[in-house]
Amino acid sequence: MIKTNRDQLVCQSVLGEITSPLGGINPYRIDPDGHPDVYPGVGGITYNLRIGDPACGLFADHVEPGVSISNFTQFQGQSGPNRALNLFSCAGNVAKVVSGEAQGKNGRVTGKHGGIEHVLVDFEPEVLEDLVIGDKIQIKAFGCGLSFPDFPHIKVLNLDPDLLEAMELTDLGNGRIKVPVTHEIPAKIMGSGIGASQSHSGDYDIQMFDEPTVSEYGLNDLRLGDLVSISDADASYGRIYKTGGMVIGIVVHSNCVLAGHGPGVMVIMSSKEGLLVPETDSRANLKYLFTNL
Repeated sequence: MIKTNRDQLVCQSVLGEITSPLGGINPYRIDPDGHPDVYPGVGGITYNLRIGDPACGLFADHVEPGVSISNFTQFQGQSGPNRALNLFSCAGNVAKVVSGEAQGKNGRVTGKHGGIEHVLVDFEPEVLEDLVIGDKIQIKAFGCGLSFPDFPHIKVLNLDPDLLEAMELTDLGNGRIKVPVTHEIPAKIMGSGIGASQSHSGDYDIQMFDEPTVSEYGLNDLRLGDLVSISDADASYGRIYKTGGMVIGIVVHSNCVLAGHGPGVMVIMSSKEGLLVPETDSRANLKYLFTNL
């Protein structure tokens, strides 16, 4: 097992409320070919879309699986509490319902979505049925500052230490770590979210509009919760193009119709020196990994 600094980390509570889906001022979204339509989008409780389900082929735009939470409602628009929720929540964190009919039920954080700044949580279907918009969910935020002491050129972000252990990483020597992923993605098709000033919250999107590239890399079967690699990229302190770099991320939301957008990827590891070595494994999905937590 690769050594981490988990004993130095702080576990702290953050809170969010289940959001309402957003319709937008203009309900129409226009695709790159100029066709407008009205699509389900971010927010709310999505009953029929969870981790492990397809991220593509849906009549949807930026749909978030499971439950979407924020901390804007309770604090009447103050950004500080919602920023804490988004910065400190990590994939794999335990999320507990603390109000409403489902009070006491647990789920797990699956990712974070930038722009609207939501944290996404997976619950079993019977729990989803008892949840309502406005229910409060408290997260044991654990993982901020996680690192590999023996691998100083690899940055870890947005990961619960238990989930990191479940990923079964391999020390390849010479400062390199092998990471299981379902897909390898070229940085040239990364779109919305690139250039962000930090990578501890939000995501950036895989553009799916170039069919030859989508076919070459087999991206049509991307699933929500997939671990993926992005080559020639770095996101240690913001998402950039970097020849020879490597980023590992989690697919957090569905495909999109808007130009420059697509399935969102939340960063979980980065090495500008390319010391992360992806290995294709169909089990590299949160649905499978959560069974080992």
